[in-house]
Amino acid sequence: MIVCLSVAVAVLTAVVAVLIVKICVMRKSMGEIARGFGQKLAADTNTLIDVTSRDKAVCALASRVNAELFKLNELRGKYERGDNELKTAVTNIAHDLRTPLTAICGYLDLLETREKSADVARYISVIANRTEKLKSLADELFAYSASATAPQNIETVCVNDVLEECVADWCGALSERGITPDIAICADKVVRAVDRSALVRVFFNLLSNAVKYSDGDLRIELCSDGAVSFSNRAEKLSAVQAGRLFDRFYTVDESRGSTGLGLSIAKTLTEKIGGRIDAEYIGGSLCVRVRL
Repeated sequence: MIVCLSVAVAVLTAVVAVLIVKICVMRKSMGEIARGFGQKLAADTNTLIDVTSRDKAVCALASRVNAELFKLNELRGKYERGDNELKTAVTNIAHDLRTPLTAICGYLDLLETREKSADVARYISVIANRTEKLKSLADELFAYSASATAPQNIETVCVNDVLEECVADWCGALSERGITPDIAICADKVVRAVDRSALVRVFFNLLSNAVKYSDGDLRIELCSDGAVSFSNRAEKLSAVQAGRLFDRFYTVDESRGSTGLGLSIAKTLTEKIGGRIDAEYIGGSLCVRVRL
């Protein structure tokens, strides 16, 4: 009896030991799959995930993950090719539009110097206004396509000075909308190594957005940690719309003739210079914040 009990205990001990080893091996394999999955996603490669375990279930899991990764890489390749093709097409279209529009604007300027009746003057004014809007849209399309591919010119920049210059340039447009900005710029100099032209474009696009959609107020704040916020009341906006503001070609009000690229360009450029941008909509107020 004692011998049988000892044998049973020995067998159970061996079984438990085997199970413990098997669990440890499987845990190691799961870790290999998890690490490999993360590395393959980040590296954009078609290499497979390798596991040291020869357990059929683990190998089957690794095989299935590899198959899905292969499909994902194919889809990513198609997306990137499509995105590049779209940007190329947008660049070509914008360029083709800008050339004749520039010529039209030139001829309209010449017509302004000629004698004409009141009706003709009114018609020319309407044409000039619409042409200028078309030219602005073409410029925005061109800026969008160029924002992701343009080389950077990194230099040491004082963000305080750049922000002040941009706000000064927009004073006229803000005044026309009856907006007197509340500006709070920290006393400390915020210095960053960035592409100055890209940063100017970001601020310009955010100010343009505020001019379009503000209910008559605007607060601009620069903190010593490099966070720049543009806040304004926007009662007509919704939380869902605010969440889509950075989507390419999304526009809140299509009647304004916007391409919906301004904030998308701002996001692309902000990330390109190593910053982050986000929007928050609370209680009828929109706050777009850039962190440098």
